[in-house]
Amino acid sequence: MSKSGSSLDQRTFDKLSRLYIIALSTIALSVVLSQILIRKHLRDQQSDSTVINVAGRQRMLSQKLTKDVVSLAAEEDLNKISSIKDSIKETLTLWRTSHVALQTGNDSLGVPGDNSKVVSNLFKRLNVSFNIMSEASQHLIDAVENKPPLPLNAYLADINKIKSTEGNFLSLMDQIVNQYDLEADEKVNWLRNLELLLTTLTLLILLFEFLFIFWPTAKSVKQTLAELLTAEKRAKKMAYDADVLSAAKEKSIKELRALSHAMDETLLFGRITSEGRVVHMGNRFSRLFKFNRFKASASFSEILSVHENERAFIDEVITKHRKTGWQGEVKATTKDNESIWLEMAIIPFTYTDDASELLIIASEITKRKEAQLEIERLTKASFEEKMSQQKIISGKIIENQEKEQNRIAKDVHDGIGQMLTGLKYNLESIDISDVEKTASKIEHLKELTANIIKGVRTATFNLTPPELTDHGIVPAITKLTKELSRLTGKEIVFYNKTNFNRRMDSLTEINIYRITQEAINNAIKYADSTHILVSLTSSENILSIVIDDNGKGFDPEKVKHVKNGDGGMGMTFMRERITYIDGRLFLNSEPGKGTRVTLNIPI
Repeated sequence: MSKSGSSLDQRTFDKLSRLYIIALSTIALSVVLSQILIRKHLRDQQSDSTVINVAGRQRMLSQKLTKDVVSLAAEEDLNKISSIKDSIKETLTLWRTSHVALQTGNDSLGVPGDNSKVVSNLFKRLNVSFNIMSEASQHLIDAVENKPPLPLNAYLADINKIKSTEGNFLSLMDQIVNQYDLEADEKVNWLRNLELLLTTLTLLILLFEFLFIFWPTAKSVKQTLAELLTAEKRAKKMAYDADVLSAAKEKSIKELRALSHAMDETLLFGRITSEGRVVHMGNRFSRLFKFNRFKASASFSEILSVHENERAFIDEVITKHRKTGWQGEVKATTKDNESIWLEMAIIPFTYTDDASELLIIASEITKRKEAQLEIERLTKASFEEKMSQQKIISGKIIENQEKEQNRIAKDVHDGIGQMLTGLKYNLESIDISDVEKTASKIEHLKELTANIIKGVRTATFNLTPPELTDHGIVPAITKLTKELSRLTGKEIVFYNKTNFNRRMDSLTEINIYRITQEAINNAIKYADSTHILVSLTSSENILSIVIDDNGKGFDPEKVKHVKNGDGGMGMTFMRERITYIDGRLFLNSEPGKGTRVTLNIPI
């Protein structure tokens, strides 16, 4: 990390976080403020419409009051006069209540009473006409309710007052209604301008975020990714160079370490001062060594081990390599006295001109280290076991060779030898004078001679077929399948799919022949098969022979794990032969599903 910092630096991250918080808070504040103002406006608009409705109703009530008063003056029927009086009284009550509510407010009517200065002045002028009409209407009501009712001339003056004052009242009331409506429009316009301002502010904030947060962050991330890709290429090249220069054992260990690290290990991370005091300890590190992350600064070596010699080694490594860095294996011991091996790297870095720390990056390799020590411990024993196994195999080979020789001797002695003895006795018993018996014995001798010839051919065929020496592997396998099919009565077919007819090294040919012969014999003896297919294919570099049978099959694992004794040696000899000619042998079988033996030989 450079002194100027990078997009992944903590200070840069904190700065971006603050900018994000400020920008998002501003947007949120503008949204909340807009909602508050809109809701307030809606409440005000609701009361404004109520005020305008009540004010407009005052005009209607004043007109109704004047109309009822005029109707009262023209009516002579006492019942109708009383009814008109009640209407005037009811109208006057509502008119007075609404008039007062418009000026001082009334919750039941939904009128707030917060009039502007202009409206208040208009109401002051309106109160003069309102009082005249109100008092005249009350006098009129009192005159009608007087017992007995006063004559018409007694309240004619009040009627004239009402009629003459109504015009001025209506004019001023119209002005008040218009002023209410004007003020409501002004509130709407004010809110509209405020919303426009807040929208503009929100767009400016988004533009600010794009120019100063999103765009720089995107550039920084792009640069960081490019640096990471470059570092990855450089690391791959360094790993390749290290692999080329390393010895075979060292190369295998490093490949195993890299694979284990990539697939199974989780890094342990921490930060310490140059003196070895802990600044920060990762979660996995803390859990592994039971360290309280919120504890005051502690010694890194004391956290890693409870033994003085291990602590001293860790302190020595930190002191010696705090400026140059270090990588290697460290043995640690937890508070539970559990031994742990760590593959650890110490990386010095400077985050300010006068302050530096050490990065600790480690992975637990306890199991791998124990396995490595165990491998080293068992190397000698494994070598000796392999040599012992080889001796067993060699002994079995010699033993089988002796058995094969004994079998050949037995076949010659019990088969061919007995038949030759029988031939000798039959020849000696021929009586030339007895022509009829002589002819019968000659026929028997012919049959016996044919059997002797067949036995000789079979014995010589089992040793080394002349076709293999004279013509190569394909004719030899062709003859092998035909002879075994004829001798056993099983359907044994050879199919040369690619018409391969090349000659190979004599040892290679004899080993291929013996492996194929062993596979076919196994299918005949142990598989209870009725059909055996031997197929041959070839490419430019590989000769492949596949032996399939429809027998009872078996579990290959049982054969694979047989290392000594009488069982499984046929497969052992086959594998020894295929290894000798640098080929590969594959065995596939399942109980009840037959067996397939595949030979791949380089050519």
